[in-house]
Amino acid sequence: MQLTWLGHSGFRLEIEGAVILIDPWMTGNPSFPPEAREAAVQGATHILLTHGHGDHSGDTLALAKQLKIPVVGIFDLISHWESTEGIEGIGFNKGGTVDLGGAKVTMVNATHSSSISGPDGPIYAGHESGYMIAGEGHVIYLSGDTDIMADMEWMGDYHKPDIGILCAGGHFTMDMARATYAARRYFNFKTVIPCHYKTFPQLEQSAQALIDGLPGVQVIEPQVMKAITL
Repeated sequence: MQLTWLGHSGFRLEIEGAVILIDPWMTGNPSFPPEAREAAVQGATHILLTHGHGDHSGDTLALAKQLKIPVVGIFDLISHWESTEGIEGIGFNKGGTVDLGGAKVTMVNATHSSSISGPDGPIYAGHESGYMIAGEGHVIYLSGDTDIMADMEWMGDYHKPDIGILCAGGHFTMDMARATYAARRYFNFKTVIPCHYKTFPQLEQSAQALIDGLPGVQVIEPQVMKAITL
């Protein structure tokens, strides 16, 4: 299994028989080198969205049409795009599980907001979400954009993820200290990978607080377009 950071909250996840582009925002992403786009999307089989905000969904429609692959996410947004944009979609909701090339992806709660841009301002885009992704002997908790929430207790107990991909930049989501608290209190991670940081000046620029706060846990500070083998 390989995970490659695309900057901000974007990832390329190669798991089981799937190559999943998670929250692919590359165009205009100051963390992502434009010349790496082809390599980032090569062989992709699915696009997985946590919510509609442009810094997560920015390249979704273009990639779905270019690569002719389905977009997977909250039913409200996916069904809207299926009817208005003509894309292929896999829409589902909290508690549901879909099979993506052998990887089992379950939608779980997050606490944030979700919208897409419209001619007269933001348009509701269904509920924000996180995911539990099971495959190759691992369970990954993809937090999406969220703060600490009590749901993490049962999510950790029920799904038992050993890998956490956690938003941790602050301002719009949990910061490093809050992500550390959530990881320590609600989960038993072997590996934690922070995201949604470094991109803008108002976000945290270092994961040192997460590293210091989780002794015994492998905290990996991802590098853009450098594959991590898990």
